[in-house]
Amino acid sequence: MGSLFRSEEVCLAQLFLQSASAYSCISELGERGLLQFRDLNPKVSPFQRRFVGEVRRCEEMEKTFTFLQQELRAAGRVLGPCPESPRAPVAREALRVQEQSEQLAQELREVTRNRASLRGSLRDLRQYLHVLREGQRFTSLPAPLGSPPRPRALSEREPTLDPSLHQYLERKINFVAGVIHPWRVTAFERLLWRACRGYLVASFVEMPEPMEDPVTGESITWVIFLISYWGEQIGQKIHKISDCFHCQVYPYPESEANRTDTITKLHGQIQELSVTLEETEKYLAEVLDRVALALPTWHVQVQKMKAIYLVLNQCSFDVTEKCLIAEVWCPVQDLTQVQDALRRGSYQSGSSVECFVQRVPTSESPPTLIRTNKFTAGFQSIVDAYGVASYQEVNPAPYAIITFPFIFAIMFGDVGHGLLMFLFALWMVLYEDSPRLRRGTSEIWLTFFEGRYLILLMGAFSIYTGFIYNECFSKAIAIFPSAWSVATMANHSSWSSVYLATHPLLTLDPNVTGVFRGPYPFGIDPIWSLATNHLNFLNSFKMKMSVVLGIVHMGFGVTLGVFNHVHFQQRHRLVLEFLPEMIFLLALFGYLVFLIFYKWIKFSAADSMVAPSILIHFIDMFLFTSNAENLPLYPGQVPVQMVLVVLALASVPILLLGTPLYQWCRQRAPRTVRPGSPLATGEQEPLLEGQEAGNSVNATMEDVESGGHSPDAKYSDFAEIFMHQAIHTIEYCLGCVSNTASYLRLWALSLAHAQLSEVLWTMVMRNGFVGLSYVGGVVLVPVFAAFAVLTVAILLVMEGLSAFLHALRLHWVEFQNKFYVGAGYKLCPFAFAPDTWE
Repeated sequence: MGSLFRSEEVCLAQLFLQSASAYSCISELGERGLLQFRDLNPKVSPFQRRFVGEVRRCEEMEKTFTFLQQELRAAGRVLGPCPESPRAPVAREALRVQEQSEQLAQELREVTRNRASLRGSLRDLRQYLHVLREGQRFTSLPAPLGSPPRPRALSEREPTLDPSLHQYLERKINFVAGVIHPWRVTAFERLLWRACRGYLVASFVEMPEPMEDPVTGESITWVIFLISYWGEQIGQKIHKISDCFHCQVYPYPESEANRTDTITKLHGQIQELSVTLEETEKYLAEVLDRVALALPTWHVQVQKMKAIYLVLNQCSFDVTEKCLIAEVWCPVQDLTQVQDALRRGSYQSGSSVECFVQRVPTSESPPTLIRTNKFTAGFQSIVDAYGVASYQEVNPAPYAIITFPFIFAIMFGDVGHGLLMFLFALWMVLYEDSPRLRRGTSEIWLTFFEGRYLILLMGAFSIYTGFIYNECFSKAIAIFPSAWSVATMANHSSWSSVYLATHPLLTLDPNVTGVFRGPYPFGIDPIWSLATNHLNFLNSFKMKMSVVLGIVHMGFGVTLGVFNHVHFQQRHRLVLEFLPEMIFLLALFGYLVFLIFYKWIKFSAADSMVAPSILIHFIDMFLFTSNAENLPLYPGQVPVQMVLVVLALASVPILLLGTPLYQWCRQRAPRTVRPGSPLATGEQEPLLEGQEAGNSVNATMEDVESGGHSPDAKYSDFAEIFMHQAIHTIEYCLGCVSNTASYLRLWALSLAHAQLSEVLWTMVMRNGFVGLSYVGGVVLVPVFAAFAVLTVAILLVMEGLSAFLHALRLHWVEFQNKFYVGAGYKLCPFAFAPDTWE
């Protein structure tokens, strides 16, 4: 893991790759994920690049893989992940993969086609068999003489015509038999009757077993029909109508003996086709097994091969076309690994010429690289959502690891709620290697899982602030004995029976000896939960706490700007920007923090009635006046406040004009040229070494002084510099006022969370405790279930999300804008494995 305080040093470099070993070298670099390649052919069409043929071959193989995967999915098989990460194949191995995949695809097509043909034939034979069986019931001969007569019942399975009447018919009876879709039976029967004018007898019966529809693939119960008619013209009409309704018509033998022979033959053919289809299914399963075994590895190999050729298309050839040149952004500390990867790639390809890397000077701002792990990745993503850090500026993420959960916990302070959140995050942390948790389909769940360590710290800090507020599901916990004594107050007061009867509320006076025995050891005294002025007390406490923490947080943000000024060698900003900013902040709002603590220390319960108002003093401070009714906190308060206001106002023109005048004077001053320097000889100014300048080797002196961090590198005109500094000054001075007020959201949301928790307890759980009989215990079960659901849904999810968003805003707007520009772009290394840096 690299430096989390600021981004790593990144340089621009050129790779010189011998043509024969370029593929192996890029493959080795992709396995390690070290470099971000730049496109040296931006104006060349993708269809005109050198390795477009190889890319197309990879795409053709991917199409073949897609077909194989679809066949696996159609067979109900799930393609598993690749057990290991294979390396990119060489040319001979890639040709073998292509041949084997195409051969498997061809076998699958043939076997699938044969299986479909066999299934269709088997389905037709079975349907024909059912047609003949059901047809015999309609056209069977009567029983011989002497046999007992069958009972006549009205059934559609009885013969359509009485066979005894055959000898009286002058015309020959013909039959049309087949199957039809059940949805078309009604329309088919109606059309037959209207078209043939009743010169037919049609019988319909459902098939005993469902069969597959060849068009939709669904399993349906077909309907068998048998139509007896007279005359050839009627038969032609019936056949045409059957074709229109997509009926499957089968030949129907006239004699019963022929029908019996046909049924026997169908049984034999069905048995033979079943055996053949079973063997075909076994062979298809074997082919699918081979596909499922080889396809994951092939897929990864072809993806890597395609990625390598796409990178090679970004390279340029030298004049002899025997060497490829690539430009890359590379972390300086990884240059030795890059050279080692190039050496291994050259060795694997068998090339006698070794590839090498060379650093290249540039004035372009390098990308930002901040290496993270599974713990810091969640906090870094919060910062990156605001903006990726500019190159080598101070990274707010390491400080957000502490400040973000703490500010969240101030608004979410409750022992019970914090414990539930902590246990939920702890469960995700303990089972973070579970594939089921990592591969969730819900985007909301994946968001929670990625931020599991952030939620863990938020829950832990909420438990701590919950003990400070002494709240657990809105109820106080008496860990230590209360510092207030009611018995002492009763013994030293004039409370009588009449007084107690007429006064339901009693006041404890801390000025009475023994009533208040000192501060509570940790947090808020639990007796305050019983007081009627509980809300007033907590409002004062939390409001002052929010102001103090907000000013400390903003002052820390301004202080972090010092590290940027020193690192980028902008020491004039320490005097012209940092010093006036701190004077303005501390002279006004730092003094407010001083007044809060001074009043807490100086005034006790004995003289609390004469304690002056801090708010009135702060207003009088800006008006340069004093209020006779509001006594001063200390002698000489008014002159001190006047001096502080004057210092704050005097820092504004320094902040407004200091940096522009410095830049203007520097541009007007003649530059001294040392003898023998590049400027004296007419050469280009050399690059500074990273150790001397504290910056990348790619930066010139001007870039080092500006650092690419401040607007000085962008604006050379004095008017533009002044305008930018004026905007910065107005934003900072007004922001100190608005941002301080913005931190009062800590007080507001903490109060809202406590009140919601109390309302939920009063309106739900309290009703379950009201009943004193057995009925009350029974009612408590559903009441507690409702209380638990509402606690999770409202207080944990909704209130937690609200506190999270407000903590996010305080970090982005009130904290990070004091020192953080966030105008960079991430280093995206070429890597086969995802999440290379995490």
